[in-house]
Amino acid sequence: MTAIDQTVKPSINALVGDHALRLSQQLQAHRAQLFPPNARKELRKFTSGEAADLLGVKDAYLRKLSLDGKGPNPEVRGNGRRYYSPDDIQALRELLEQGAKSPGTYLPGRRDGDHLQVITVINFKGGSGKTTTSAHLAQKMALDGYRVLSIDLDPQASFSALHGFQPEFDLLDGGTLYDAIRYDDPVPLRDIIQRTYFTNLDIVPGNLDLMEFEHDTPRALAQGDGNLFFTRVGDVLASVESDYDVVVIDCPPQLGFLTMSALSAATAVLVTVHPQMLDVMSMCQFLLMTSNLLSVVEEAGGDMSYDWLRYVVTRYEPGDGPQNQMVSFMRSMFGEHVLNHTALKSTAISDAGITKQTLYEVEKGQFTRSTYERAMESLNAVNGEIEELVQKAWGR
Repeated sequence: MTAIDQTVKPSINALVGDHALRLSQQLQAHRAQLFPPNARKELRKFTSGEAADLLGVKDAYLRKLSLDGKGPNPEVRGNGRRYYSPDDIQALRELLEQGAKSPGTYLPGRRDGDHLQVITVINFKGGSGKTTTSAHLAQKMALDGYRVLSIDLDPQASFSALHGFQPEFDLLDGGTLYDAIRYDDPVPLRDIIQRTYFTNLDIVPGNLDLMEFEHDTPRALAQGDGNLFFTRVGDVLASVESDYDVVVIDCPPQLGFLTMSALSAATAVLVTVHPQMLDVMSMCQFLLMTSNLLSVVEEAGGDMSYDWLRYVVTRYEPGDGPQNQMVSFMRSMFGEHVLNHTALKSTAISDAGITKQTLYEVEKGQFTRSTYERAMESLNAVNGEIEELVQKAWGR
């Protein structure tokens, strides 16, 4: 007779907890190795050519300004090349704006009478490129001179990780949007906003605390305190409205109370779509559910008016026949609501992510020139189209 195995098996919660601890420690060590000594990220300096492209001027003009002693002094390296920090580029924007023929040429943000643009980036299905899209959009708008607040509303906190925050180490005492929108003892939003290493870009990082809002709201509704849960994100944004031109919200891949409150606060909605049949089918279910739930919110007094809604095709492979068919199908269905430009799938973007960076952070010398330029051209085209929508919403 075979003896019964008396080996004590570990409980699943203990095993998962052990794996989480070990992984967290390794990620912390990885971050400290990438960004020593204080494990905080810093943005690289930009070549004079990159700075000129961002400003919309010729490199020779920047050289002339430098030689004339106007504007910031760039760093000149051994090869004679000039390098500008993000602060330098912002200072140049302010200098050039003074002599511009029309306002907003170099500082494109809000003017008197312009309303805050709140862009929510959403999708029901993971893997659609939602966080990658949000991060590159927020960073490019900051580089282009907009004052940007980014909010990580996803408990998985990938957006925060891209910007140098490891939630289980950096947010031990809170510090997410949940602290500002909670039903008991909320804190001012300004107290939890953090500066990033990008000039013009601030962040409200995320972590698992955000799930508490999903748990608290049903209880508040039962007690009669949560009837206007959908106004809470908009209400706290109103307290910092004068500080920013644009807010970019990276929503969780689910339609819960957090996402509905973010949608109620939004002036614009960006839906990321991976052009494959299963992803589009998932998006169909998401849109149906969104419409039904937001109709209820509207009946309860929520403001569901938007400046624009667009679908952005992400992780697109132009040589893939079925993807091309799916993109054509979407354009025939939604017309102008699909962005003209697509975000290409690129090894440059995925390789940058390995070191928790975006394409705007890495030096192009790390990739083959064609790979880098192809990916950058795609991202700039998508973000440029979105910036045009923002400007149009301001009547320009």
